[in-house]
Amino acid sequence: MEESPEGNGAALHFNYFMTALIIINVVAVILETVEPLHKQFFLLFTAIDIISIAFFTVEYFVRLWICTLNPAFSHPVTGRLRYMVSAFAVIDLLSFLPFYIPVIIPLDLRFLRILRLFRLIRVMKLGRYSHAMQTFHTVIEKTKEQLLLALSILFVVLVLASSMMYYAEHEVQPEKFASIPDAMWWAIVTLATVGYGDIYPITPLGKVIGGVVVVTGIGIFALPAAILSAGFIEEIQAKKVVICPACGHRIGGDSSKEHDQEPDEPKNPGP
Repeated sequence: MEESPEGNGAALHFNYFMTALIIINVVAVILETVEPLHKQFFLLFTAIDIISIAFFTVEYFVRLWICTLNPAFSHPVTGRLRYMVSAFAVIDLLSFLPFYIPVIIPLDLRFLRILRLFRLIRVMKLGRYSHAMQTFHTVIEKTKEQLLLALSILFVVLVLASSMMYYAEHEVQPEKFASIPDAMWWAIVTLATVGYGDIYPITPLGKVIGGVVVVTGIGIFALPAAILSAGFIEEIQAKKVVICPACGHRIGGDSSKEHDQEPDEPKNPGP
């Protein structure tokens, strides 16, 4: 973990500063897409971008240098390589790397416009400075197998729904249901219960399949939400610690294992 030490005022102020810098930078990226604002405040937007790039670049290489203090990245070479491919390190790198690419390698101006989109990745850096985002990351890590299972179920249902709808509607709507991949658009929209109305079944069998898919979609999309909710509850409960007023034991949270240990002797035993 890269959380700041408890009571470290300098680290806390640095986190506040970086959070404010990221928010200002992302707001500037959004506002400069408004043409009148872009023309009027071009120099301001450019200055914000350059200052942010400077801080993000220095921060990345400082973190890369000191990451060996973490036991997980203790090796001076392989440890730093492992750190470079970690989630937060990749986000940090992408937050400033697109700025330097056109300077080092001449590129087509049309491609430069695409690189500008990577600046919005900077908003993901907020996760490093937010305990809530770090908790979310921890929950994702702990529930990734369940979430993968839920996505697998969604994929299977998507294939079945689009295949059945193709065979039910292809003959009467050959343009809209020309193939199973074309029917997948209908299946995705229907499973998500969005219902754009651009493609819909008109045969009795197709309507029955559509109704079943709608009901199934409600349950399938609720499954990841339930997994994440359970993960959040478990993570929050794990961090709760209650001190027993009688013996001073830490009850609950990460210290729950202390129940299996011998109780501490009272500090002031009686005669």
